[in-house]
Amino acid sequence: MLYAITTLFLCQLAGELLVQWLGLPIPGPLIGMLLLFVALLVRGRVPEALGETAGHLLRNLMLLFIPAVTGVMLHFERVGREWLPFLAAGIVGAAFTMTVTALTLRWMIRITGKDAE
Repeated sequence: MLYAITTLFLCQLAGELLVQWLGLPIPGPLIGMLLLFVALLVRGRVPEALGETAGHLLRNLMLLFIPAVTGVMLHFERVGREWLPFLAAGIVGAAFTMTVTALTLRWMIRITGKDAE
């Protein structure tokens, strides 16, 4: 588990360093996640410890949102003033996510040849 958490943090750190070094307008953790993805593609599989640790993190994902929600609540008056862009972003983001998920599912069914039962 320590190996897996260290790997996750190192990927995030590498992403942050790349963003700072190159001046990219992208969050460092996103770049770190892409680096991890590429490394896993090159390796050809997910190490067991990394899979288990990621599973634990995903099962407790709601706990990781508490700081973000707290930050939004600290600026609640701004959210009240600018509610329309927040609402539009939420609706467009949800629609985009559902569309990408549906297209990915369709693609996976086509390449595996398995229909949903």
